[in-house]
Amino acid sequence: MPRPGRVALVTGAAGGLGSVTAAALAGRGARVLVLDLPASPGIRVAAEIERDAGPGTARFVPADLANLDATRVLVAGLAAEYDGIDILVNNAAIYPRKPLDEYTTQEWQQVQRINADAAFVCSQAVVPGMRRTGSGRIINIASITFFGGFELLAPYVTSKGALVGLTRALARELGASGITVNAVAPGAFPTAAEMIHPDHEGYERFVLDHQAVKRRGRPEDVANAVLFFAAEESGFITGQLLAVDGGWVMQ
Repeated sequence: MPRPGRVALVTGAAGGLGSVTAAALAGRGARVLVLDLPASPGIRVAAEIERDAGPGTARFVPADLANLDATRVLVAGLAAEYDGIDILVNNAAIYPRKPLDEYTTQEWQQVQRINADAAFVCSQAVVPGMRRTGSGRIINIASITFFGGFELLAPYVTSKGALVGLTRALARELGASGITVNAVAPGAFPTAAEMIHPDHEGYERFVLDHQAVKRRGRPEDVANAVLFFAAEESGFITGQLLAVDGGWVMQ
């Protein structure tokens, strides 16, 4: 498990999978930075983690990842303040859903900026400190949509494919510095993200029909995969993509 006292930055940590992942890291003793939009429930999430998570701590960091230059400055400042970020979880994502010909160029670019470009910028900002200490963990939250493509989600699927490519490129480049880079590909989880599907009951049947495990996923399932990649014991694993999807996709 992660060493107590390590500093973890989780983007998109105020809701869905991110808040549970942040709480899990704090529960293992990490000092967690809960980064999300200023208008998000991040203050409440951090306070709940502080109250319930155990030995770790949580602090809300308001930020808009769409502003890449400001994000780089903010994360570099956090790394300097904490004398390095030990664990970076690039979890933030947006997921518009509509036919290909209805997306504007601006919508396409916004999805890439938040889902993929911000992960690159955050990684750039934390790597110098990781190199200095000779260790670090970068964990990117991808998606099983990358394996087969899902209709109406072209920008989202493309952005998650970019995250997989980033994972492999950074793993190759940073391994000699003691930094591992891995990705988790969640399947379908009953979070707010599912509200994009108009027929919720039909979608649930669709999910269970495709999974080998006949229950819905829980955010804790993804958090446990992140804990695995963040742990000291997984230090010989890098450049990998782990599907957490109840056996929907089998590689």
